[in-house]
Amino acid sequence: MILRKLRLQRGWSQEHVAELTDLSVRTIQRIERGGQASLESANALAAVFEVDITTFQHNTGKTTMRNNESQDKTSTHIDSQSQSQGDTTTVSKEEKDAINYVKGIKEFYLHAFMFLIFMLLFLLNGQFSSNSQLPWLSLGWLAGVVIHALVAYEVFGSFGTNWEKKQIEKKLGRKL
Repeated sequence: MILRKLRLQRGWSQEHVAELTDLSVRTIQRIERGGQASLESANALAAVFEVDITTFQHNTGKTTMRNNESQDKTSTHIDSQSQSQGDTTTVSKEEKDAINYVKGIKEFYLHAFMFLIFMLLFLLNGQFSSNSQLPWLSLGWLAGVVIHALVAYEVFGSFGTNWEKKQIEKKLGRKL
């Protein structure tokens, strides 16, 4: 998520970041989705974005308890400093939610655009009137586009994390 934030702040495409870092676009996509960056990838990204390499390194769970305790003490100080300085190496919950919301809308637009292009091609080729199943398939696809729009624009509550949390709390009979 941090890679996506840094990339969007600079107005760069994934392809542009891939060229600057000499990584594949697929690697950039994987890291943006939360995948682990290798040491070489993290070094390349850190150099391009001019941030510390630890920005792209996830905690692998191999640190000792003592290290975690010392990190907790210093992280409070670092968090307060980074908030006052407008640090771009962290992603707040609000930023993450906003990024995911816009990503969902973008995916919907791409889905609707594909639907329109295919429908135009079918109409221009005369396939729409000659094939009796095509109108029904088109209606099914259109229904999928409409449902995608409802989910992307959060018209009705989807089965997201809030729903999951409510259901778990309901089952447990207490707060999670």
